[in-house]
Amino acid sequence: MFSKIVDVGVPLSDIKDNSVVAISGFNMANTPEYLILELYHQYTKNGHPKNLFVISDALPAIPGRALDKIAENLYKDPEQEFLIGALMPFLGFSPWLQKLVTDNRIECYGWPIGITAYWFREVASGRPGLLTKIGVDTFLDPRNEGAVLNQKARKDGPCKVSLLDIEGTDHLLYQAPKPDYALIRASISDEYGNLSLREEGLKGTILSIAQAAKARPHSGTVIAQVRWLTKSGTISPRDVDVPGPLVNHVVVSPRDYHWQSGTIEYDLRLSYKVTPPITEGWLEGLPKVLSYEHERVIARRILLELLAIFKKKRAPILVNLGIGIPTLISSVGAEEGVSDFIITVLESGPWGGLALSGNDFGLAISPFALSTIPDVFSNFEGGIIDAASLGFLQVDKEGNVNPSMLPNKIFGPGGFPVIAGGAPRICFGGAFTAGKSDIRISNNRINILRDGATSKFVEKVFKVVFSGRQAIKYGQEILYVTERAVFRLGEAGMTLEEIAPGIDPDKDIYSKMSFVPNVGSVNEMDERIFNDGKMEVREGLLDYLS
Repeated sequence: MFSKIVDVGVPLSDIKDNSVVAISGFNMANTPEYLILELYHQYTKNGHPKNLFVISDALPAIPGRALDKIAENLYKDPEQEFLIGALMPFLGFSPWLQKLVTDNRIECYGWPIGITAYWFREVASGRPGLLTKIGVDTFLDPRNEGAVLNQKARKDGPCKVSLLDIEGTDHLLYQAPKPDYALIRASISDEYGNLSLREEGLKGTILSIAQAAKARPHSGTVIAQVRWLTKSGTISPRDVDVPGPLVNHVVVSPRDYHWQSGTIEYDLRLSYKVTPPITEGWLEGLPKVLSYEHERVIARRILLELLAIFKKKRAPILVNLGIGIPTLISSVGAEEGVSDFIITVLESGPWGGLALSGNDFGLAISPFALSTIPDVFSNFEGGIIDAASLGFLQVDKEGNVNPSMLPNKIFGPGGFPVIAGGAPRICFGGAFTAGKSDIRISNNRINILRDGATSKFVEKVFKVVFSGRQAIKYGQEILYVTERAVFRLGEAGMTLEEIAPGIDPDKDIYSKMSFVPNVGSVNEMDERIFNDGKMEVREGLLDYLS
């Protein structure tokens, strides 16, 4: 008599116009794709609900699926009234949502992933918003753009960032409208609505999103998508991630709309029922990581930097790896047999193991622990990790970094600002130029046959997402690693420290920069990173353990 299991149309048809809808999802992990598509189906069939404002903890989409599939239909409909706006931390895996934003069709605000995840917890606790130092002196700062991603959005709109002075230190207060509805996902539900995520690759922000919707002053509605049902009382209390009293309705999804990740429907290794040893064959049966030779050079150079930190600490170090080239560090470290010395923690929650990439980014094979997104971001903002490696799109003379945004390409901040704002040491890794290139590695040297046409070292970045000034203020150690040069940020600005063998500084470095860096004692990059075989860096590492 207490069953909460319903057909999908029952709860979705009750969602009212002008509502705020929170949706879980880190790419396709934790994304309730069935609920998302069926909600749009209700709109196409009945004209309602309309004028929805959507908030996510990351991005519930990959190209062609979930929110991106809906965004394509909305973009092609000039009269669409389904979606009025969004607070979305990352747009990079949703090309059609990007188009809606860049063409000013919907209002959009871009808070970092960790900030949004924390914010759900704050709202659930009845607090007015999230107070933090993250975002000061960046585009998130209301003295700049206040996290507004397009013209249709406004600084005085529904999502606000305010500046507060606390004992002489700048802080930002992030505020947004409380969710009226929450669309979340789990693996299993019993008849009473107790939810378990035990077949999911991530824990996400599921519980906090549900609590935010249910909190005062008006208790909202929580709708959960699951893959399997079980009898009431058959889920162990230790496996219940969202208790039934927080859930109003449960919908069973068809298999096609409940994949573990972007390219993987179901894999025992991603539900952690099988934890394979990390070997060279660990990627068998999974999408391959494709990289250019010069990208491996960058990953190898950063690996050497991380091992130097290990030697100094004399204990395994905790490191975050961002999307793109930094993800390769995980596989390069496995090849070198040094994974035990560098423990990775991903922004999505996995600790250790080997990170997947592309549309599967966020998941890992053989992690030893799995945290929620709000919990894992405490390690970043609080500087608990030893270091981070993040990508970059632009760097300017003050050391400011723009990782992902240009006038016609608004990816959003992702987890970048929180990680970069809190990590005590950061290795930004990326190719020196952007665009089509032909860069070859041979005889332990680099040969640039064709360089990218776009400079990435610019006078002023398009959007400041990492503040060099704040990094200097709080004593962070910052390196910028490319395939041909390594720079360090100091009080005097950017200083060139290393050059790759085979590089002509005037031709290949200075002429491709919009500013002149400081030049100190310049060393040649370690030739081992240009070898065809392994770097053989494991030998002697055990001697550094305390």
